[in-house]
Amino acid sequence: MAYASRSGRARVSAKNPQAFGVCDRCGFWNNLVNLNWQHEWRGTTIQNIWIRVCRRCLDVPQEQLRAIQLPADPVTVWQPRVENFADAETDYRSTVPGTIDAITGLPVPSTTLRVTQDCRNRSMQPIGAPDGLDQNAVMPYNGGVQKAFGTPLAILSAVSNGTATIAVTCSQAHGMQTNSQIAVSGLTAANGFYSVTVVSATAFTYTTPGNIAAASLLTYKTRIVTALVGLPYGTPTVPAA
Repeated sequence: MAYASRSGRARVSAKNPQAFGVCDRCGFWNNLVNLNWQHEWRGTTIQNIWIRVCRRCLDVPQEQLRAIQLPADPVTVWQPRVENFADAETDYRSTVPGTIDAITGLPVPSTTLRVTQDCRNRSMQPIGAPDGLDQNAVMPYNGGVQKAFGTPLAILSAVSNGTATIAVTCSQAHGMQTNSQIAVSGLTAANGFYSVTVVSATAFTYTTPGNIAAASLLTYKTRIVTALVGLPYGTPTVPAA
């Protein structure tokens, strides 16, 4: 008649006796020499967790318990030569050979930078309202400041006060900041791409190239969405004119 072995998975030898041990996981008897210490990741090192298990119960250390060890920062570059982007991205107007000062009649040296009446360098970068933009082509984008572009705003009113300023009120928070951009369509006037000035969480204004007659500009086709227009270097807002 057969009966269950009292030694479990351990082997008994009269010539080479070995101690028994119980696996801390499955509870089966094994030869103690065949039980292994279980190790796990603790931070950036492997540590013994002080349990002995048989080969069937031995686990590979779980990588999710392993701390991410970042390498050291690279050594800084000594005396770097960084591009002057303010100059490289700005194309200023300058005089050409043979230029004569209209007031003094004296020749002006060539390549002299031309300035405006407020003594600012004249730039060759485009100015005026952006041309060729389509509200339907606004790319959606998730970012840290403005959460999404191309998002329609819930418009309650859009009113002109007789000047170039258009006041817009929303039925819920618009989530924009001053100088955020919008694309406007469906109004009786003042359509296009503009930068806004935030008045409150549900109201903002924007400025058009010219005065608009005082009236409500809202129609059933009105659609205003958040937008992002690439602007010339040093231009914080969409040019109104």
